[in-house]
Amino acid sequence: MLDMPEMIQDYVPVLLHVIVAVGFATVALLANLILGRAGTNNPTKDTAYECGITPTPGPQPRFSVKFYLVAMLFILFDIEIVFMYPWAVVYKDFIAQFGTVILWSMLSFVIILMVGYIYAIKKGALDWSR
Repeated sequence: MLDMPEMIQDYVPVLLHVIVAVGFATVALLANLILGRAGTNNPTKDTAYECGITPTPGPQPRFSVKFYLVAMLFILFDIEIVFMYPWAVVYKDFIAQFGTVILWSMLSFVIILMVGYIYAIKKGALDWSR
């Protein structure tokens, strides 16, 4: 290039990318305005379409609190289980140095997880019939 500082020269591809992106968006919007046709609005077109069923106004049906409780328990236990994956990946590498420490730490984690799971079952959090 013509005597441009090296740092500015590194940003030329980024600038070209931004120019092409803005140009494409502008051309697409202008093409829509020029070629597009404004349709006539009527009450039938403006109503919500719900799979061929006439939409009924009013409040949506309420979900049971049990649904949210089970969802939260799923997220809680799922995230805790995700923490076991990295442990399992590095376990073989660290067994020579920290064999008992790493094993007992995961065993205590699983026991705490199991206590929480048993508590949720005892409280009936996963019982859908209630």
